[in-house]
Amino acid sequence: MSNNATETAESRPRVAAQRGGENGYLIRFSGDWTGKHRLPPVEELLTDIGRTRPHTVVVDARGVGAWDSSFVGFIFDLEARCAELKVALERGSLPAGAGRLIALADAVPEKADARVVAARDGFFAALGEKTTSITDAGAALFDFLGLLAIAFGRFVTGRARTRVGDIFEQMQVCGADALAIVSLISFLVGVILAFMGAVQLERFGASIYVADLVAIGMLREMGAMMTAIIMAGRTGAAFAAQLGSMKVAQEIDALTTMGISPVEFLCLPRVLALFLMMPILCVYSDLLGIGGGAFIGAVMLHVSPSAYFHETMSAFTMADFTIGVVKAAIYGVLVGFAGCLRGFECGDSSSAVGFAATSAVVTSIVMVVVACGIAAFVLNLVGI
Repeated sequence: MSNNATETAESRPRVAAQRGGENGYLIRFSGDWTGKHRLPPVEELLTDIGRTRPHTVVVDARGVGAWDSSFVGFIFDLEARCAELKVALERGSLPAGAGRLIALADAVPEKADARVVAARDGFFAALGEKTTSITDAGAALFDFLGLLAIAFGRFVTGRARTRVGDIFEQMQVCGADALAIVSLISFLVGVILAFMGAVQLERFGASIYVADLVAIGMLREMGAMMTAIIMAGRTGAAFAAQLGSMKVAQEIDALTTMGISPVEFLCLPRVLALFLMMPILCVYSDLLGIGGGAFIGAVMLHVSPSAYFHETMSAFTMADFTIGVVKAAIYGVLVGFAGCLRGFECGDSSSAVGFAATSAVVTSIVMVVVACGIAAFVLNLVGI
């Protein structure tokens, strides 16, 4: 154990500096100068050289054992400091390999503009850049919204380059193909709402009112919102990926060259398909959610299905149903709009397609949640 300790002490990198004759400066290196050891700080040595300002600095590296780029970097820092102070540096006793590396580096001088120093912006500069980027993003959003509104106006008047077959194809993708995931999530949401309500209402002997909670919650809020979130992750991301891939392949530029509006030909069918299918999916989600609540009522609360559905029918009004369906249609437009917007904003690389899909999901969900909050505030003001 003492031998290992001695070997460790001997291999530790060391540097010793002393004044020599005729205003010289001698620096002795010893030990192993590798990255696995803690190297001596170079700042003290450089400061001492700057304070004494010798005519010559002599490097004695005959005691150096193993070495790597850490030792070469130390010598480079020392050489740069001596050059700055206009002090001659003698490094003839360096290890052969280290000497060749330094000579090779000196043979090809560094370009003046090769090293980029990242300057940290101040607070107000960063704030200004962030404000500018947010403003540009908002301008791009409203610009695309205007293009989509113009395309819809041309479609209504029969002048748009939009094929009806594309709309039905997208309705198939947005509607029937999404039934499985909507069924699963909606049923589980109904189960969760009923279970949460049952735990509290059972204390007061009001278990039957779980039906009211689930029915109103699904019809007014959760049915439309959960369907919109599902479609944002499933369909909105797909829209962004499809359009982003087309942009990378320059297919959108080809449409523009042929005089065909990409917004009319690609975006409008997708947005219209979601606008038409989201209310249907919302109604389907409402039914599955109420079914999930009935399942909890029968299994946990021992409420008969007939009593549960009778209480459900007496709990909600037609206004609740209409509010949910209208919200679903609006959410569908928002999801389609966000997906197409991020797809058109996609960069020209393959990695940008994935970023566009992710951004589409985030944008869709944020817009849906904000729209839900605005709708709740407005409906509360009008007393509905």
